[in-house]
Amino acid sequence: MGKAGWVRIVPFAVFMLFIGLQQILEWTVVKGWLELSPEQMLYLYPIKTVLVAGLLIVFWKQYSELNFVDFKNFTHTFASFLLGLLVFVLWINMDWGIATFGENKGFDPFLIADTGTRNFMIFSRLFGAALVVPIMEELFWRSFMLRYIITADFSSVRIGTYTLTSFVICAVLFGLEHNLLLAGIMAGASYSLLLYWTKSIYQCVLAHAVTNLVLGIYVLQTGYWHFW
Repeated sequence: MGKAGWVRIVPFAVFMLFIGLQQILEWTVVKGWLELSPEQMLYLYPIKTVLVAGLLIVFWKQYSELNFVDFKNFTHTFASFLLGLLVFVLWINMDWGIATFGENKGFDPFLIADTGTRNFMIFSRLFGAALVVPIMEELFWRSFMLRYIITADFSSVRIGTYTLTSFVICAVLFGLEHNLLLAGIMAGASYSLLLYWTKSIYQCVLAHAVTNLVLGIYVLQTGYWHFW
């Protein structure tokens, strides 16, 4: 696998470690071993966003699959935008109890009384969800994992190469990463199908970013924090 694999794994791994850390901290609070308010727990998100963004910047030159020229294909770009909206619509309508994995208390910035701090938290969440996460996850899932399942020498596999096994496994694993299991599988499958058509990681990033940005705006407007 080598360096090419690690530069795509590490940012994702750091992000997931913070999710695990949050769950551990919440558990210690329930046990009464630690005193942390829900407001204090919110600070984990901007910290992990900055760390992951920093790693992406450090490794940026290694991501040869990210080509801005891909956006010149208007048909692909417009389709990616529409797919992002479609995934959003499906996502907010797939929060069925049977399709939920674990519990998500959500990210409610209005727990913070100070307006300036609250606005910073909202900005960090939108920035992380709409920019950092799409790049980080698409590099891991669509660039690395989708090809690694085909062969450990993933760099030898062309971006957008389809096999049924890699498609299904990647979609399911992507779903397991999220609280809304079936919605996650749907999103993972959708972004992979987009990749097979466009052969572009950046188009997947765009679709993913549109989904997350619109979802963030929707959550702020409705107060349905469990989607965040």
